[in-house]
Amino acid sequence: MSAHNTQTVLDGAPAQPQMATTRDRVAGFAAGVASGATKLLVGHPFDTVKIRCQVEGGHGRFKGPLDCLVNTVRQEGPRALYKGASIPLVGWAVMDAIQLGSLSNYRLLLQGGNKAHKLSHFEHGIAGLCAGWTVALVATPVEIIKMRLQVQYASGAERKYRGPIDVARHLTRQYGALGIWHGLAATMSQRSFFFFLWGSYDVYSEWLRSLRVVPSFPYLAKAGSPKEVEGRPLSEKLINFIAGGLGANTFWCLCYPVDVAKNRFMTQGDENPIPFRKMFKHVYRTEGLYGFVRGFVPTFIRAFPTNASAIFVWESTMRLIKSESRQ
Repeated sequence: MSAHNTQTVLDGAPAQPQMATTRDRVAGFAAGVASGATKLLVGHPFDTVKIRCQVEGGHGRFKGPLDCLVNTVRQEGPRALYKGASIPLVGWAVMDAIQLGSLSNYRLLLQGGNKAHKLSHFEHGIAGLCAGWTVALVATPVEIIKMRLQVQYASGAERKYRGPIDVARHLTRQYGALGIWHGLAATMSQRSFFFFLWGSYDVYSEWLRSLRVVPSFPYLAKAGSPKEVEGRPLSEKLINFIAGGLGANTFWCLCYPVDVAKNRFMTQGDENPIPFRKMFKHVYRTEGLYGFVRGFVPTFIRAFPTNASAIFVWESTMRLIKSESRQ
């Protein structure tokens, strides 16, 4: 019987349940703040290039991601890569606190409060889906303000928005008191793919835990194989890092077309806007299939280091808060 199974049997008796404590329920929220700060530091420059490539829409401003990066730095300076970062500085910390804190609690809910109960890959995906819908409530205002600043190319008096507060005021005037939540349905659609992020994260983690480090090429062997003699397991921190990066890449490969449509919808002009459900048809009609992968390269490159680092920090901080050492 696997060591990860709920009913581990020792001397013929089932293991005692490990019921969640208050510390277990709040640890995910606290650790999420550290994850969000990590994500901003590592990922925001990539995000700026991605958004500009997506929203540029084939109008000839940039030839590709590298051209976008070079021209942005040349014309606006290196600080332009962190345009719109003031909102995510707080927003990503809050978003990751809510996303990862709710993820932890949805997992505990599916476990019935018993930490010893091992969830299936599907159940991990369901917890991720629910966390994605939860964090969409916070992510929508953060992202629409951030993106509208990121795609603002003018400077000085020619700028449409003077800063984050000005964007919020404009949205409120245009769409009413809930204007900063313009695009909530689109954000929830995109965040639904968190099912695949956290489901695949569990798959990758389980696979990596089955490997052992061995002295001969390819230096990794499946547990129980002939090559696995005297092999040692990968550290849990390394597993968190690699599985986090792979899970993020899986997520973006699947959800990217939806992300393009969402971002186009949220950054388009406010006069006669195209509804989100019709944005897919609009992108295809104006740019073809290529329109749905515009900006994918910087997103894919960004996804691994940004999310691997963020999830590594989250899991490590969780263990520190809960005083756990899993090996």
